[in-house]
Amino acid sequence: MPTTVSRRDPVLDALRWTPGARGSAPLYVQLKRALLDLIERGEIRHGQRIPSERQLAQHLGISRMTVRQALVELVQESVLVRRQGRGTFVAERKIEQGLVSLTSFSEDMRRRGMRPGARLLDMEVQEAPPKVEKALGLDGDRRVLVIRRLRLADGIPMALETSHLPIARVPSVPRRRVVEGSLYEYLQGELGIDLARAHQTLEPVLAGESEARLLGVEPGSPLLLMERTTYDATGEPVEFVRSLYRGDRYKFFVELRRDRLVRGESL
Repeated sequence: MPTTVSRRDPVLDALRWTPGARGSAPLYVQLKRALLDLIERGEIRHGQRIPSERQLAQHLGISRMTVRQALVELVQESVLVRRQGRGTFVAERKIEQGLVSLTSFSEDMRRRGMRPGARLLDMEVQEAPPKVEKALGLDGDRRVLVIRRLRLADGIPMALETSHLPIARVPSVPRRRVVEGSLYEYLQGELGIDLARAHQTLEPVLAGESEARLLGVEPGSPLLLMERTTYDATGEPVEFVRSLYRGDRYKFFVELRRDRLVRGESL
């Protein structure tokens, strides 16, 4: 016997679109637009589960192939996200992070009205590997305090962060400050280190199994790798940090201005 689709599903209830009602565009394009409209109006919430292809096709009276094409494109455009064994969901709203100010994760989250947090994964003194040694300009004592944390916003994993601090300047950090507070606030307020500027790079990477497990994403999911060297007011390196941000929750932006000399040149 054919399965009856429950009309009590909130997405199906909200999806009052009639195939063919949006002009001559292909049906999958019309379905995409209908779903996008509902998401933008808030009738389908971020994080909400989307009905299966079969349910949508039966509800709308169109083919599953048409539904599949619409959903696949929305997944490719990061509007929807597939979770293995669980279904397809509306992607969570991304956090926009600017690249023009030197701020900590905790400061960024508080400015967005979110509660920052951290789960301490490891804190120990190590010999700096060559890349860290070069970034921090270590001469003589190559030991660094390594702090590895899972960064949270409102209890949700957002990033994996590994900080390297020269042991000569930062011999230790209280566990409470690592878990509950801001490392930058501790460096400035408690140690008197005046953080002034940073050099930062960004590149896309894919989540390995361990990173995926900690961040709550599927292995192979897109992540944003950020590496940053922070300097004090005298130009001395203070920290080298390597962070892996969830690609489904973060996007970075920078404001660009056209140089006056370039604007004045004739084309």
